[in-house]
Amino acid sequence: MPSEIITPRAFLRDLKKLAKKYKSALNEFDKFRRQLENDERPGDKVPGVGYDVYKVRLPNPSAQRSKSGGFRVIYYVQMADRVILLTIYSKTQQVNISPQEIRQLVDEITSDDEE
Repeated sequence: MPSEIITPRAFLRDLKKLAKKYKSALNEFDKFRRQLENDERPGDKVPGVGYDVYKVRLPNPSAQRSKSGGFRVIYYVQMADRVILLTIYSKTQQVNISPQEIRQLVDEITSDDEE
């Protein structure tokens, strides 16, 4: 069964902002989203968060750099078949996101679900 992908407004806002600057952002994100829908869990688990959160490197052909200069997507595997997208950013614009910031994003999104 395909995974349910939850895309909060804040994530869509971040993606839209990237797409204005980098034409390839939407295309690279769509490829990634298909992986999630097919129950793949790409990326590396982020240590120190306390949740099943993963960071994925996506290439940014618009910036003509390797994946190290590409996009980062942080997502939370809430259940085996439910994934919540937390944030997306360009590595050239933001260096890293701390485990504490990620934990805060998860807490905000999951508390919104309960309301």
